[in-house]
Amino acid sequence: MRRADRLFQIVQHLRGGRLVTARMLGQWLEVSERTIYRDIADLQSTGVPIDGEAGVGYLMRSGYDLPPLMFTRDEIVALVAGARMVRAFGGAAMARSAEEALVKIAAVLPDSEKDRIARTEIHAPLYVVSQPDREKIDTIERAIESRTVLTLDYQDEADKSSVRDVRPLGLWFWGKVWTLVAWCELREDFRAFRIDRIACLTLAERTFRQERGKQLADFYRQMEERAPGGTATLRRRAAHDG
Repeated sequence: MRRADRLFQIVQHLRGGRLVTARMLGQWLEVSERTIYRDIADLQSTGVPIDGEAGVGYLMRSGYDLPPLMFTRDEIVALVAGARMVRAFGGAAMARSAEEALVKIAAVLPDSEKDRIARTEIHAPLYVVSQPDREKIDTIERAIESRTVLTLDYQDEADKSSVRDVRPLGLWFWGKVWTLVAWCELREDFRAFRIDRIACLTLAERTFRQERGKQLADFYRQMEERAPGGTATLRRRAAHDG
């Protein structure tokens, strides 16, 4: 973590008027207490109203707010372009969140920078992914986060249908299609499923624990072992899964 990011996080942790010790901050930010002491002293020297002392704890007086966010021109362009692409190609909830994020960013930008969002002439089509597929993407994303098993009614490239329970691990976007990488309980192996070939998607109402050999890191290792062509292997799996 960059030092500037760490200072920002310290201020965030001190919000709310609660007493926070250097040990707590060090554990949260994975640095030593000595580093926290130095960071607190630097923040105090710049006018951040932090009270307290080493060995006791720190709190920040109410009423303090961070200065307006400062993004470079290229950072603003990247944020706008990313939000517009998510709106075109992402899930419904992802698209709404991207728009809301831009509104929040615009609200805290200095007045001289706010119109850069509107002036960014990088665009994406409004409707690319179908509404059913958008809903699948959102459901899968939430299932990945909560480690919820999914039941798929899937149709492969040969039009062969199958129903299987999978452990969702990650979503990939290839420019035209989305794929889900999962541990397939039917095949007892990793599989990639094209979102547009999932006829029906439901939550299995059970969760899964991380197990050695069945995690995303294991999938990455498997792809690396088959390199060169690890990405191509993933594409083929999505096309020919069975």
